[in-house]
Amino acid sequence: MSSMFTALVFWLMLKWEEDADDPRAFRWIILIAFLVGLSIGVHLLNILTIPALVMIYYYRRYDVTKKGVFYALLISLILLATMFYILIPGMVWLAGHFELFFINDIGLPFNSGTIIFFALLIGLIVLGLNYSRKKGKVVLNTIVLSFTFLMIGYSTFFILIIRSNANTPINENSPRDAISLLAYLNREQYGETPLFTGQYFNAPLNQSKDWRDASPIYEKDVEKGKYVVTDARENSRPTYNKKYTTFFPRMWSSQENHHIAAYLEWGGISEKSVYKSVPTTSQGDKIYTQAEPKNPPTFGENLRFFLTYQVGHMYFRYFFWNFVGRQNDIQGHGSPTDGNWYCGIPVIDRMHLGNQEMVPDHMKSNKGNNSFYFLPLILGIVGLFFHLNKHSKDTLIVTLLFLMTGLAIVIYLNQYPYQPRERDYAYAGSFYAFAIWIGLGVMALAQLLKKLFKEGIIAPVAATLIALLLVPAIMASEGWDDHNRGDRYTARDFAKNYLASCAPNAILFTNGDNDTFPLWYVQEVEGYRTDVRVVNLSLFNTDWYADQMKRKAYDSDPVPISMNHKEYRQGVRDIVYLLQDKDLGYVNIKDLFDILHNNPAKLQQKVREYTLDFFPSRNFYIPVDTNKVVENGTIPASWKADATDSLNWTINRNIIQKNTLFCLDILAHFNWDRPIYFAITTGDDAYMGLEDYFSLEGLVYRLVPVKTINPDGATGRVNTEVMYDNMMNKFVWGNLTGKGVYLDETNLRMCMNFRNNFARLAMALLDEGQQADGSFVPEKKQKAVAVLDRCMEVLPESAVPYNYFVLPVAEAYYRAGEMEKGNTIMSRLVDLYDSDLAYYFSLDKRRSEQVNFDKRQALYILQRIMVLSQQLKQDELYKKVEPVFGKYYSLYAGVPYQSPQQTAPETAKDSQ
Repeated sequence: MSSMFTALVFWLMLKWEEDADDPRAFRWIILIAFLVGLSIGVHLLNILTIPALVMIYYYRRYDVTKKGVFYALLISLILLATMFYILIPGMVWLAGHFELFFINDIGLPFNSGTIIFFALLIGLIVLGLNYSRKKGKVVLNTIVLSFTFLMIGYSTFFILIIRSNANTPINENSPRDAISLLAYLNREQYGETPLFTGQYFNAPLNQSKDWRDASPIYEKDVEKGKYVVTDARENSRPTYNKKYTTFFPRMWSSQENHHIAAYLEWGGISEKSVYKSVPTTSQGDKIYTQAEPKNPPTFGENLRFFLTYQVGHMYFRYFFWNFVGRQNDIQGHGSPTDGNWYCGIPVIDRMHLGNQEMVPDHMKSNKGNNSFYFLPLILGIVGLFFHLNKHSKDTLIVTLLFLMTGLAIVIYLNQYPYQPRERDYAYAGSFYAFAIWIGLGVMALAQLLKKLFKEGIIAPVAATLIALLLVPAIMASEGWDDHNRGDRYTARDFAKNYLASCAPNAILFTNGDNDTFPLWYVQEVEGYRTDVRVVNLSLFNTDWYADQMKRKAYDSDPVPISMNHKEYRQGVRDIVYLLQDKDLGYVNIKDLFDILHNNPAKLQQKVREYTLDFFPSRNFYIPVDTNKVVENGTIPASWKADATDSLNWTINRNIIQKNTLFCLDILAHFNWDRPIYFAITTGDDAYMGLEDYFSLEGLVYRLVPVKTINPDGATGRVNTEVMYDNMMNKFVWGNLTGKGVYLDETNLRMCMNFRNNFARLAMALLDEGQQADGSFVPEKKQKAVAVLDRCMEVLPESAVPYNYFVLPVAEAYYRAGEMEKGNTIMSRLVDLYDSDLAYYFSLDKRRSEQVNFDKRQALYILQRIMVLSQQLKQDELYKKVEPVFGKYYSLYAGVPYQSPQQTAPETAKDSQ
């Protein structure tokens, strides 16, 4: 839709250009203003067309001079900045301040200030229209009308306020009034990214007293009849040592260690030049050090990162994907194997990716592998020069559109390394601006052919046919398979699998977009399992989301949060310190919340001018009624003997955020009346140290009062009866094995979780069925084999390529005595990793180092197969894998490989 608005306003401006001499031509500009206003509610990309639109107006209305072009460009940038930094946030900012003034200072009812503001705005518009009409000021009248229609389009944001006040189950940010709407528009929850000036990644922080103030947070207090400050946010915006700040900061993020590592790599920075090692503690002869800032990066290194990573990797790589070709659909971070541009011409691809003849077939067959042979790019460049030659003014207009929706966005976004996903969609406007030149390239080709064929329609027809065959046909044939989402229902069905894994009236904690939004869809749209309350832990850091969780939603009951709004609103208990009192053991978490409600000062400590909230322990417990948890199905009756009457656990952190505080509140008060689950994709940080009390039941871990410590590092135990029913009978698979169905990296990653769970369920069934003599109870063994067969049926190699996660499946087959099935998988893995390693070791030194992790993983898997085949006396498999492992081990280690069979006699002799 954003692309549609962008194309539409550009086309409408060309319509104005055609009719510019008509007295009614300004109606096109007024329509453009309305569409720009509408588009703000979709995406801000549309306003980046303003410079191109201004230049169309200038070229049509004025005599062209260099000075005029300069001023037109300057005015266009001022208009753009005004829209972006003043008009869009400014209207809501003014409405909010009117609201504060008339309610807090004058004492009027809530929303009076907003009504007065818009009444004044409408009055001023009416005055402006009357004045301009009476005085015959056409331009002024058009400006006022355009502003009016811009505001009418922009007013669609009122839908958010209306919807928010209706308390819908999904109500992100809860923009209920002008004040909260401003925070929503400013995207305050995402933090700040420096643009014109800012810090380097290694910049030391100034003392907090020297930090800047942020805008205070206001909240409606119905009892007082005014807006109250819940968080003054004084000294809340960090400032940095001036030596480590710069103009145009590109390397600014220090939030993750791998960000810093990427800055060093892409910026060509020596770590020793920016950090120094400082001794901290010593233990015996060993001295421990930590890295501290030494010098800031140079501005040249800053620009090198900008050009190589932000411009090269995060823009031109995407540009080349569209007009040159793409290596595969795996997210790339600079490795020669993932996500690079690729043209299909071996001599060129070899120069930047290494020897492509050695690339394994399974990598080449990735549906994201598209070869365009530079043809779209060449045709576009031809069209650009043709355009420049024929209509230089129009070329500048298209160039502005191309640059403003491409490189200008690169500069504005100022992206840090290791983005969560590829960002090619951000530059779609730039790509279809270039497509205009591709179209003009066809005209250039037609004119060239016209010189060869003097008369008739042969030239244009030939040009069209050649262009269609050389460019669109190749692009369609190469790109269709990885752009076609037809017959793929994995997002919907996998979401159903999450919910199907849960018992009735459950609370399910999720964390990211991919394990939350699809669940919301199937509940909201398809009405599936609306009894399960999905709780997103990322949003749980906000007071508005907690308010929503305390309300009933469809068939799910409110989440048992005991804190009232004033006890958790923004600015209150955003952070709670965990201070371990040496005299305290495990603390009943409910007792802490009782103190928080009745005597909160006991859990607060004054440090200078700040009041800090704390809990006096990191060790907590929840009482358990073992009879109750068996009766309500929390645990099977067979687990009762292992159940504990007190669930004890430790949170190994010094600080917890509000989302963890809410989780602790729920744990303190749910009283084992409702099932509590964590999605397996939430990650260890979300588990709060409760992993030993997890029961795997599908795509979720259920909290159970049974402690399980696995020597192999697996999380919790497996409820085989429930999980078997879920995975074998309830789960649906989104037609992932359908003919031509495209599974991208995100879908495949999810499929790996399924493979892992199938293998774990099979192993758990075998554990339960294993008898003292080593044999298995037939029923358990049959179930385990059925689980593994089901895994191979719904997740075949043809749909989900083999990798590390299929290894446990083969191992489970071996344990169940299905040697042939296990060998089939293992033999295939040997072939795959043989070809992978051959490719990795064919790369030059620099590229080979970039795939070191892949080499180590491949060698580990081959070694694991070799050891298993030797232990299980699978001689044919051993004979196949051992020489493969030996060859590549020698290349990796730089020493000759010695077969275990060669060294076995000496080892045996030594052991005697």
